[in-house]
Amino acid sequence: MTRAADRAPDTGGAIRQDLPELGFYTLAGQPDSSRDLIDEVVLAEELGLGSVFISERFDKKEAGVLSGAAGAVSQSMSVVTAATNHNTRHPMITAGMARTMQSLTGGRFVLGLGRGIPVLQDTYGIGRITTAQLEDFAGIMRRLFKGEAIIGHDGPAGSYPVLYLAAIEEELPLGLVAFGPNSLALGGRCFDQVILHTFFTEETTRRCVATVKEAAERAGRDPADVLVWSCFATIGDHIPEDLRLMKSVGRLATYLQGYGDLMVTTNGWDPAVLERFRADEVVAGFLGGIDSNATTDQLAHIADLIPAEWLAASATGSPEQCAEAVRDQLAMGCDGVIMHGATPSELEPIVAAYRPGRAAV
Repeated sequence: MTRAADRAPDTGGAIRQDLPELGFYTLAGQPDSSRDLIDEVVLAEELGLGSVFISERFDKKEAGVLSGAAGAVSQSMSVVTAATNHNTRHPMITAGMARTMQSLTGGRFVLGLGRGIPVLQDTYGIGRITTAQLEDFAGIMRRLFKGEAIIGHDGPAGSYPVLYLAAIEEELPLGLVAFGPNSLALGGRCFDQVILHTFFTEETTRRCVATVKEAAERAGRDPADVLVWSCFATIGDHIPEDLRLMKSVGRLATYLQGYGDLMVTTNGWDPAVLERFRADEVVAGFLGGIDSNATTDQLAHIADLIPAEWLAASATGSPEQCAEAVRDQLAMGCDGVIMHGATPSELEPIVAAYRPGRAAV
């Protein structure tokens, strides 16, 4: 099977990253400034990481701007949106951004899409995203990057009289942040990379990898050509305790706020625990995301509401223990691991511990 480790991009003579199977999300947590991205990407390349992932939040993280900055200050890392939504921009705007990124980076860009959060989409008046729309949109991007003029398109992703990028055939790798079985199967048959969700149990992770690879095979594709990334919370004990609490309890609690039913169903967790979590007076009356706004005392209280086994699907402990947990994700069948929720400086001792045992992966 071809792993991310064997798929480092050809960067035209730039130094190849020696750990292309590892990635990170830039601007994790609550950074003071988007400019923090610059130092993070530079250090990540020095550490040998192969991919920088960029999440989009409407209030302060616009994917196009951040992708351009990451591409400009890096030499060989892949720059991956994980994710933006196809319906927040006209297809030509998205295609133009992607083509600009490919030119800027020498082909290191991956356009990663996702469904988004329904409650936010409803709040902002943005339509909810369907599997059929994502599949249709992926087809539009493929055709545009082959140099095709699309005339009179009328499909789930929208109706467009004319779509045309250029009479130049280019490659645009497509990624999909996938959660449920329909999205995972879509990733296997139509996308090049699939990014899983954080706090997936071992059973869930193995099942998701199998779903993607089997869907690829049914579609007549080589399953090895679809890379599956584990998005793995990485919270070493070398960082302060209050920060660890935010990155673990705060992050999972925020997911439970936004789409707890899906998390519980996917992992086979007890729904009664989720109901008790939601009914708690601190959680029920909380305004905004818990990981963004909760105090340490509030997080300590919320920690008592979340079972330890729900938080166990993460890399914790010493740098050596975290590195071993990362290797375990690869052993489950994932092609790469995004060490989620940690900055490159926080990851530095973990990467150092991971590198000597890499040959065993």
